Amino acid sequence: MVTPKTRATPLKLSDSVELLTGVGVRVAAQLARLSLLSIGDLLWHLPVRYENRGQIMPLGAYLLGQSVLVQVTISESKPLMRGKARQVAQGFDASGDITLWQFGRFGPTLQTGQTYLLFGEVREGAHGLEMAQPELMSSAQLEAILPIYPSTEGLGQNKLRLLVAQALNVALGDLDELLPSALRQREGWPSLLVALQRIHAPTLSAGLPQRDEAAYVRLIVEELLAHMLALRLKRHEFMQTQAPRFYQQSTLYQTLLSQLAFAPTGAQARVLREIQADLARGAPMLRLVQGDVGSGKTLVAAGAALSAIEHGYQVALMAPTALLAEQHQRNFTQWFAPLGVSVQLLSGQQTAAERRAGLAALADGQAQLVIGTHALFQEQVVFAQLGLVIVDEQHRFGVHQRLALSDKGASPERATHRPHQLVMTATPIPRTLAMSAYADLDVSIIDELPPGRAPITTALVRADRREQLIERISAVCAQGRQAYWVCPLVEDSERIEAQAAESTAEYLRESLPHLRIGLVHGRLSAAEKNAEMARFKAHELDLLVATTVIEVGVDVPNASLMLIENADRMGLAQLHQLRGRVGRGSVASFCVLLFDEPISDKARARLQLMRETQDGFKLAEADLAQRGPGEILGTRQTGLAKLKVADLVLDEPWLEHARALADELIAVQSPNIPALLRRWIGAAQHYGQV
Repeated sequence: MVTPKTRATPLKLSDSVELLTGVGVRVAAQLARLSLLSIGDLLWHLPVRYENRGQIMPLGAYLLGQSVLVQVTISESKPLMRGKARQVAQGFDASGDITLWQFGRFGPTLQTGQTYLLFGEVREGAHGLEMAQPELMSSAQLEAILPIYPSTEGLGQNKLRLLVAQALNVALGDLDELLPSALRQREGWPSLLVALQRIHAPTLSAGLPQRDEAAYVRLIVEELLAHMLALRLKRHEFMQTQAPRFYQQSTLYQTLLSQLAFAPTGAQARVLREIQADLARGAPMLRLVQGDVGSGKTLVAAGAALSAIEHGYQVALMAPTALLAEQHQRNFTQWFAPLGVSVQLLSGQQTAAERRAGLAALADGQAQLVIGTHALFQEQVVFAQLGLVIVDEQHRFGVHQRLALSDKGASPERATHRPHQLVMTATPIPRTLAMSAYADLDVSIIDELPPGRAPITTALVRADRREQLIERISAVCAQGRQAYWVCPLVEDSERIEAQAAESTAEYLRESLPHLRIGLVHGRLSAAEKNAEMARFKAHELDLLVATTVIEVGVDVPNASLMLIENADRMGLAQLHQLRGRVGRGSVASFCVLLFDEPISDKARARLQLMRETQDGFKLAEADLAQRGPGEILGTRQTGLAKLKVADLVLDEPWLEHARALADELIAVQSPNIPALLRRWIGAAQHYGQV
């Protein structure tokens, strides 16, 4: 066994990897690329697979896709001069046959009649099993099960195995067991050290480690538990504070309903009852409202806001973009002005004078509902009496941003008071993520669309059929309808995206000179974007060429056709959001997804699913399975995107269990909670600190 470098005091897991034998400046830099900075980091750098080099496998077993050791006798061998192949041989054992290929100058020359021990990956060939470039082994070389780790250029597997072995040696004297022994005994889990030894150094007698065995499950649940603890602790802390009680349902809301041309759906009414029960209990509401595109979350938010306003409190509504904030301001002003409720916009695009006036109206309580973007976080924003925070499109913000806004409801004389929180999203969140990324929130779902909404037919069309689509746009607009042409971001550059949209608009103006064509992209000012959107909504434009800035919050019922370029490069959730911009009226609507050949099987399956269903939750689950949590949650939710052991898709069945254990440890005030957070979350502890 390789031992760590000699030193006076024993090594700790918190020590730098540079103190291990075999780690100099170059290796330390390679390890840093894998985020392996401390000795302890090596313990959580788990194998991606294993190679069993100690057990001879019969060819008759199911071996496809596996790297295995076989013992075969060569029945035929011949050299090859064509292509890259140097030799092809036929081998057999008592249970089956295999074709063996050798390439280039390396590898053994296999002789007819000889028996060999060979190691390699078994694949399906034209005539049965095949192994390319097998590694010749001797009986003296036979080893046990070898872990294969994620690596980086220049860092070999043998080096990683030696370093992990040293880390395990350090762990013998410096690895804290943070789960109560009674809990481990109840669950049938081994100690942490035994679990790590099983995964990093499996023995032939015990076989390959499996994800559903106790050692693995213990690590998976402990990591999920730490993330749950961070959020549930925040919730627990929040629930110890006080919030204003809003007892009765708002009469202002009833007045609003009487003035509207539609009635709430059953789902809207149910969710509002759940919100009202939260508002009446005296502890801060922490509720997430999910609703598919067009399900009517805005009306639910209005009902909650009017309840707070009627009790003499202010409401803050935070939107991710200035465009959406200004649209909310127009909608809420239209609804609330007849009720005598003041609506104030606070945006980074306002003039200094407008901003000063808005801040003054907030501070003296004249502004009852304030709508804004990140500008609401700023220190100079002071509320007279903030009672409710509404966050729209929660996935665009981090947990810490949402909680920071709630601090605006506290004052020196009422430091324990917090406003209620209502979080909304039109991006359906898979159950897995709702249980994990939003474990501090209660969840309500608006699972019913208002009556009269037009169905949307989705078609997949190759980009080379563009001319036919231009004719379709002309026909739709001739009927008095409107259309979108979306140019999504292909490269990570707003400038390139804007150029693509501008060139597309120019091309369409040449092809459709009789139509009024507008353009919206991210490099326009907020005023320019809003002016163009207002022209489109007023039907002063027939066709709007846009980037994904129209993804949320744009409501033009007369638009019945959308074409999306490069749809094969986009995620399902974003495609679904864009598609939701049409079908908002009573006329049948269409969404055309353009793609370029060749297209990958994954991308084709994604587009096919868009054609088959309009169920946002089904699409969200598929998006999670295909792209993983990192891309869906975005960079702001870094903790769950960088899980060390657990996988939110594979390990979804353990989420509920982890949440129950988190509440159990909080209830008994376990002293090990801070250490669990440090071990698994580290720098991402903003979950539990804000």
